Amino acid sequence: MDKNLHDYRKSYEKGSLTKDTVSKNPMVQFTNWFQQAEESSTVEEPNAMTLSTVDATGAPKSRVVLLKEITQEGFVFYTNYTSDKGQAIASNNKVCISFFWPVLERQIIITGEATKISEEKSIAYFNKRPRESQLGAMVSDQSAYINSREALEQKLAVLEEKYKEETIPKPEAWGGYLIRPIVLEFWQGRSSRLHDRIRYVKRDDNWAIDRLQP
Repeated sequence: MDKNLHDYRKSYEKGSLTKDTVSKNPMVQFTNWFQQAEESSTVEEPNAMTLSTVDATGAPKSRVVLLKEITQEGFVFYTNYTSDKGQAIASNNKVCISFFWPVLERQIIITGEATKISEEKSIAYFNKRPRESQLGAMVSDQSAYINSREALEQKLAVLEEKYKEETIPKPEAWGGYLIRPIVLEFWQGRSSRLHDRIRYVKRDDNWAIDRLQP
């Protein structure tokens, strides 16, 4: 690639972040920022987050998934438990998720531990999904090899006919994870690359709040 990226520049000037203005509870701070992202007419899919895992060989991998619930305990997303991400979490449940909302000049980086939510909660959420999404979860052995797109569509056609007049059951290997945060870092872009970074670290039942250099 011949394109020179050295001169790409953007001045961040839309906000500031201090220890005095953030909430003492990082989940409250996250919810505040998330609501502002939701209310912004220019942020698409504010719940899109990058999930990073490390597999059994020590190799990292990142991909975008969708946040589906925010609780006082942490962050919930859904996937296939036998997928690459599911297998990585099974061998090492320490994960990182991050949100980047360029129009707000904000980023949040969260490290924590992922555990499966209850089967009952996974079933309850699955039953609320559109039928197309339910069938998609059933038809795809996520991360497994398949010969062609046509083969995938043929599998879908078979299931559409099978469950045409029936309730679609949740696949056994599909469900949710709860990520319990240990460290949360809130990043607000500032001018001259002197960005604001506020970090929360879990200490027993309390949160230590520090300011980091940009």
